[in-house]
Amino acid sequence: MGVFEESVATFLAPVKDLLSDESVTEVLVNGPAEIFIERKGLLERTSARFMDEQALQAAVRNIAQFVGRRIDEDNPTLDARLPDGSRIHAVFPPCSRRGTTLSIRKFGSSVPTFPDLIQRGSISKEAARFLDLCVYLGKNLIVSGGTGSGKTTLLNVLGSRIPKTQRLLVIEDASELKIQADHCVFFETKAADGAGKGAVTVRDLIKSALRLRPDRIIVGEVRGPEALDLITAMNTGHGGSMGTTHANSPYDALVRLETLSMMGDTNVPVMAIRRQIAAAINIVVQIKRMADGTRKITNISEIIPEVDEHGRYGLRDIYAYIQTGRTQEGKILGEHAALGVLPSFMDEIELNHLPFPRESFQIPEWARQRIEKKDNVA
Repeated sequence: MGVFEESVATFLAPVKDLLSDESVTEVLVNGPAEIFIERKGLLERTSARFMDEQALQAAVRNIAQFVGRRIDEDNPTLDARLPDGSRIHAVFPPCSRRGTTLSIRKFGSSVPTFPDLIQRGSISKEAARFLDLCVYLGKNLIVSGGTGSGKTTLLNVLGSRIPKTQRLLVIEDASELKIQADHCVFFETKAADGAGKGAVTVRDLIKSALRLRPDRIIVGEVRGPEALDLITAMNTGHGGSMGTTHANSPYDALVRLETLSMMGDTNVPVMAIRRQIAAAINIVVQIKRMADGTRKITNISEIIPEVDEHGRYGLRDIYAYIQTGRTQEGKILGEHAALGVLPSFMDEIELNHLPFPRESFQIPEWARQRIEKKDNVA
């Protein structure tokens, strides 16, 4: 047993069995006497508990010390990656009013594939093939969704489909991606030391990556002014780059990237940033955790490479998930369907002799009727 495993056995003993349970994807501690888990996308309360607040804080401090971070009254939050790849975030009182709050998000040891997502019902076979050819053709993609919706899982799948002849540079705040590629370099940010020095940000790593001859750049999560650097890279010869962001719709994803791009010390006019975003991003993939706990790709949208006179982005859905009902047990019923829209790069698909004919984008009759019925109700 390693040093960290011994620490887990000692300090995290109340949740040790939960952490070793492969069906548990997240452990949520809301104070010493209230512990929840996420299983199959749904939350459930457990009977586990820590002895008291002091025992819980001791466990968090031990983890922080092991990973070289600090959490105390002056620094009441902890964001770190554990040796097994799990993500941990903790907040100490008084910021957390009911006691120390702790989240441990686990990541599976196996790397998912498109067949895995198809089997789970997250995407259809045809939509997966379309995303596959988007990656092959070097289209710039943004994966958009809420927390826990499966953005990292999908980015793992997409990144692993990049042609093996290309050099891929992956940049993350905390390493989560397990992209399988022949030529892949991973970078991770570095927090400042106790004196506030030595920090290395995502922006710093993107700037370094651009000097390291990348064919493509992947940013695990875009959540700061590095958005502008990624957009600039996409516009300057690094086609096929990718990233994720938190947003509830494809349009909201573009607005969020716009907002993040303006957070830094840039003096670029907002209209210029909008034009850069519209020109850089080809596809937004929206993923959502549904009410029944399943994760679905709800939209695959192409971005029109220009904004209108009012500065609004243009999008059109190529594929969408259409809900058709719900069972008495609460399971959501529906299917993915093409919406009858040809992508603007259809000629590129045909010139490369990719087996994806125009007929693949025709909308099925059931989907047309469902959409028309919805529009009439609205």
